[in-house]
Amino acid sequence: MLSTRLTNARFLTMDPDHPDHPVAHDLGIWQGRIVGLDEAVTSLPAREVIDLQGATVLPGFIDAHVHLAWTGFKQNTPSIAGCTRIDDALAVVEEAVTRKSSPGTWVSIAGYDQRALGRHLTAAELDKVSHGHRLFVMHDSGHGCVVNSAVLDLLPADIPHDKGFLAEGAMGAARALRLPYSQEELAEAIGRAARTCLAEGVTACAEAGIGGTLFGHSPVELGAYQLAGEKGLLPLRVQLMVSADRLRPVAAHEADGIPRALDLGLRTGFGDDRLSVGALKIYTDGGMMARTAALSSPYEGLDHTGQLQDDPDKLADMIVDGHLAGWQLAVHAIGDRAADIALDALERAQRLRPRPGARHRIEHAGLIRPDQLPRFARLGISAVVQPSFLRYFGDDYAAIMGEERASWLYRGRAFLDHGITLVGSSDRPVTDGSPLRAIQFMAERASESGQVIGPDEGVTVDEALRAYRVAGAFACHWEDNLGSLTPGKFADLVVLGDDPRRVDTSRIGDIEVAATYVDGRETGRPVS
Repeated sequence: MLSTRLTNARFLTMDPDHPDHPVAHDLGIWQGRIVGLDEAVTSLPAREVIDLQGATVLPGFIDAHVHLAWTGFKQNTPSIAGCTRIDDALAVVEEAVTRKSSPGTWVSIAGYDQRALGRHLTAAELDKVSHGHRLFVMHDSGHGCVVNSAVLDLLPADIPHDKGFLAEGAMGAARALRLPYSQEELAEAIGRAARTCLAEGVTACAEAGIGGTLFGHSPVELGAYQLAGEKGLLPLRVQLMVSADRLRPVAAHEADGIPRALDLGLRTGFGDDRLSVGALKIYTDGGMMARTAALSSPYEGLDHTGQLQDDPDKLADMIVDGHLAGWQLAVHAIGDRAADIALDALERAQRLRPRPGARHRIEHAGLIRPDQLPRFARLGISAVVQPSFLRYFGDDYAAIMGEERASWLYRGRAFLDHGITLVGSSDRPVTDGSPLRAIQFMAERASESGQVIGPDEGVTVDEALRAYRVAGAFACHWEDNLGSLTPGKFADLVVLGDDPRRVDTSRIGDIEVAATYVDGRETGRPVS
């Protein structure tokens, strides 16, 4: 007997091994897994039969790069998003400060983007509205912040800042001044974000960096995810990337060739099908929003090329050491100069210890020159891109890159044509996490203003759907259990109000997510 039989629907199987059966109409579930399709299950008894009334059903979306805890905290943090005047932003900050009863405490503000305001806020301006509190105004990119003088006074004298704006490692120094969040607080934030993911059809995701200086929230952050699972707050599958600055020198046996590791040699693959350790996250540069992505030639209209997170040799050594320790690597590289460093280091690592099945990834791959594409392919590196960046920030990014480089931004077609695995993701909460809206952009390449950015990089809707399913599963080593509606795989499904392949491309982002199933159980409906 089946646990559940779902019927009267268009099941888009997305099964690369059975292209002869792309659409089914019945799907059987037993103990959380798919046991068969159509005639294999239609006549079998089931404890529950659910009529989906002609809906379209796909494998659950896999978001290969998110920040759950940050998303959950941001949802409950006062925000200056939408403010276009400095005075209006400061008024929001002051209102948040006045709600704090204890003087001298930290006050966090979200939604900061200097582009909307025309310039950065300054510490002096924040001082006027801080009323004795320590202010931390987080840049939406996650690669910078503005703080007031009460925070600057606590920082070492050698920490660089521009009138209170701290970028990259300097921001990390300010974050380190704060007490870490408790595991209870983290678990609640993770749960909030997880529910948002489910409402958008995401059934599995990769958390892009825990425990680190730049994006970490606690030195015991992994335990918070365990706690969230124990409390029933983790209703989707999560793979955790560990920040590389958590590695430390180890005196392992010389035959192991492991120079740095986490305690007990923990690495990619530890865990179970609901919560596991994924890649080692290594940051090489910053972001385009904050103008800190490392480029090989200057930004248009600016006299600099961004910045690396550390000395290039140190970054390369970290990449090599992570590879030698047996990790899958997820290397954050947005600018082409950062990508050069990543590619050089990964090539050296594979020479020292060949691991053809390592499935190393470059996160973002925001600006990739034509000459870098064959190197991606030769090294077997996946490109984990965020299509919505160009949907929402594309006009700005195209302007700061110039005409030639704009066509290299967040590529699609070029990766596929070179045989490079193209993986879709959101970088939630930096921008909208909806996979459907991202899929629409991957096909259209149109920003919100209608500007088409790199039209030659457009992919088909089928290819975009694969980026969020089959390719996402591959990048996370989940392909045996996720990514397609195949007998034996987990029954993780998203029920849609229409078929993305049949509607006009401009309507894909507006398709209703009617329900989300994980392990064959309905767990997510749209958030009202």
